[in-house]
Amino acid sequence: MRVLVSACLLGARCRYDGASKSLCGMERLAETFELVPVCPEQLGGLPTPRSPAERCGSRVLTRDGVDVTAQYERGAQEALRLARLTGCALALLKERSPSCGCGRIYDGTHTGTLVDGRGVTAELLLRNGIPVYGESQLDALLEWIKKV
Repeated sequence: MRVLVSACLLGARCRYDGASKSLCGMERLAETFELVPVCPEQLGGLPTPRSPAERCGSRVLTRDGVDVTAQYERGAQEALRLARLTGCALALLKERSPSCGCGRIYDGTHTGTLVDGRGVTAELLLRNGIPVYGESQLDALLEWIKKV
């Protein structure tokens, strides 16, 4: 089974600040699943590093007020296309991201305030029947794997 995974969780330096967010335990996931790395922001044409962005309703705006919604939507479409092409059964994505966030995302004020919501890619994947998990759910996902 294949899993779409935020590339930053696998150690790729693709975050807005040029860093990664390597997630401990990914080796265990890779023992069971074939991991397909994805960075929707880069697929949408955004550079790394880039100005931080947050969702403001249906739009995505950088801290400087630049509207990057089109790039986020394009990246989400490419991530969905990649998931379908490779047969990914689910996705494990970076929480709080305006692209990959699932459950809680930053509120668009660039003050560090979290609200209930989803990133553009997470939302599109879910609408298209691909279950999305956040990195804090990795242990639960690994437990589920043991039962299957």
